[in-house]
Amino acid sequence: MKAVSVNPVDYKIRSSTPPADGDWKVLGWDAAGIVQEVGPDVTQFAVGDEVYYAGSLIRPGTNAEFHLVDARIVGRKPASLDWAEAAALPLTTLTAWEAMFDRLDVTKPVPGAAAILIIGGAGGVGSIAIQIARQRTDLIVISTASRPETQEWVKGLGAHHVIDHSRPLAPQIAELNIGAPAFVFSTTHTEQHASDIAELIAPQGRFGFIDDPKALDVMLFKRKAVSIHHELMFTRSLYGTPDMDEQGKILNSLAVLVDDGKIRTTLTEKLSPINAANLKTVHALIESGAARGKIVLEGF
Repeated sequence: MKAVSVNPVDYKIRSSTPPADGDWKVLGWDAAGIVQEVGPDVTQFAVGDEVYYAGSLIRPGTNAEFHLVDARIVGRKPASLDWAEAAALPLTTLTAWEAMFDRLDVTKPVPGAAAILIIGGAGGVGSIAIQIARQRTDLIVISTASRPETQEWVKGLGAHHVIDHSRPLAPQIAELNIGAPAFVFSTTHTEQHASDIAELIAPQGRFGFIDDPKALDVMLFKRKAVSIHHELMFTRSLYGTPDMDEQGKILNSLAVLVDDGKIRTTLTEKLSPINAANLKTVHALIESGAARGKIVLEGF
């Protein structure tokens, strides 16, 4: 293991699912490293290959010197990135890619609508979602951000328009005069924005989210026949779905986009070494909600 990054899922599992008495739990679901061994049925990788991946919830995490992972959910590390830059990408890339193409099906038009709204564009998932939307679709990309530094960040990633999620969203969308968004991808505070989303989204639009709202009134969306989609990047590996190898393919596709200079890493900060003290520091920062982009730990 050369580098690992930290995601909200790390602190959520740490705080909600303690290990059984006498047992221990290894966190971490993002990694970049060098293949040390391969199983007899693995054909796509060899010892010495440089790879990156997000891993699975049903195996110990990546906060370790060595790690076992299913080859189907592993991609070849972008050659143009260093270890930390690569480790920042897998989980957020898979989440954003699956949300937009597998759940929201953004390549299938919604009549009379041509924009996607990404709520929480400065976070890890939002930061990569903006770039993927710009590179893989013709949609107008609207991102939310509330602070000057995060607004500049999402503009730099390619957002056509930026609105402030600390204020009502629907009036700000109307002021853009570009029509109602066909798609809404909410990465955070979905429950808080639900009424606004129902008001601003286009009829027959598609709405997806990745967080865990305690209450979500789906009837808000009935009048417009809006479809609602959950996204969990771990679903394929949790259930061993027949298309589990799609995750490796997605990571390989992203590596090409990165090496072609079309998508950049969302790494904003790195610490060394990978140890408990630094992990605690990063967990606290992400849990505070003040993080921008991705934070990575590198080296032992």
